[in-house]
Amino acid sequence: MLQIIWLGFFLAGLLFALVQLIWYHNYQIFSELSESLFSMAKTSFELGLGLAGIMSLWLGLLKVAEESRMIEWLSIRISPFLRVLFPGVPANHPAFGSMMLNFSANMLGLDNAATPLGLKAMEELQTLNKEKETASDAQILFLLLNASGLTIVPISIMAYRAANQAAAPSDVFLPILFATFASTVTVLMLTAFRQKLPLWKPVFLLPFLFLLSMVVAGVWVLGQMGSQKMNTASSLIGNGFLVFLVVGILIWGYVKKVEIFNAFIEGAKQGFQMSLNVIPFLVAMLCAIAFFRSSGALDLVLKSVAYGVNLLGFNADFVPAIPTMLLKPLSGAGSRGMMIDAMKTYGADSFAGRLACIVQGSADTTFYIMTVYFGAVRVKNIRYALGYSLAGDLAGFVAAVFVAYLFFHG
Repeated sequence: MLQIIWLGFFLAGLLFALVQLIWYHNYQIFSELSESLFSMAKTSFELGLGLAGIMSLWLGLLKVAEESRMIEWLSIRISPFLRVLFPGVPANHPAFGSMMLNFSANMLGLDNAATPLGLKAMEELQTLNKEKETASDAQILFLLLNASGLTIVPISIMAYRAANQAAAPSDVFLPILFATFASTVTVLMLTAFRQKLPLWKPVFLLPFLFLLSMVVAGVWVLGQMGSQKMNTASSLIGNGFLVFLVVGILIWGYVKKVEIFNAFIEGAKQGFQMSLNVIPFLVAMLCAIAFFRSSGALDLVLKSVAYGVNLLGFNADFVPAIPTMLLKPLSGAGSRGMMIDAMKTYGADSFAGRLACIVQGSADTTFYIMTVYFGAVRVKNIRYALGYSLAGDLAGFVAAVFVAYLFFHG
């Protein structure tokens, strides 16, 4: 599947480039395409090297947690809940601990921490995978939950809004939560139906309802605060979690009489090697996306959508946020740039500016996550993962538009 997508980006980009050359006499188009390939190849390599430091840090800490049996302790307590979602993973398997830490980091918007934890979990799930080049059910569901981008505290988006002089940077907090919840529930229900997961079991349903009620209560409490206090509280929760997690792992390891420094170094070496495994996959996919984007095909899609919306007589105020929607599954940096551009062009407190922020928080970067997560364990056959993930993205985008009109459209 990945090779079909990869080839499709290049073929579509080449086709549109030929149209531009023959029809519009754009004699610079091939130069632009070539430049995009070289530039993105360099960017992909730099991205992979940048990931090496982060992965070395977190896999070093995870090695301390493993040797001190912290992950085993955590797995025992959460495995009854997660085993409903991952019945193929044995009870008390270390994958449960890594997955739980990954989910926690994602919910708090700690992307840098979530990725190494997720890759570690994917590697542990790969040890249970009998067909090493084909994604297992457990790997697919884990990846889909990551790609759905469930984030309770969207710290980075509120920071960008504050930097662009938004009057109330946190006013998109609740809309983002609604949109990302729609995305996550969509992929969970689709996968549960496909894999026949018994979500009605009390061991899953009761904790899920409890967690949901805690989230609702937390959102209500934050909603009573002013904008500045809410931003401060959100930042404190996210960064506080990160700090206590790091120190907690080290203290736990020391108490359990683990050589924490040596364990950290051993794990950090694994993190560096894993990042090297990811780089070729990053170069392949991101260069294809850059080729497609530089051909001008993306602009054509945007104009076509805008024309169709106007032709149907619908309100087209959401059209300026479409570039963020289109780029979100393809490129996190690209969609982030489109979000910032929308705020600068239309204003951070405009409908388009707010909607772009909600879209940015509604889901994660599907193709990047699939490239990195499956690439790290050398999985080539991703089965139905892409289709379900894009369905979740679509649900998140539709929910983002709906809630934006509900909250902010006069």
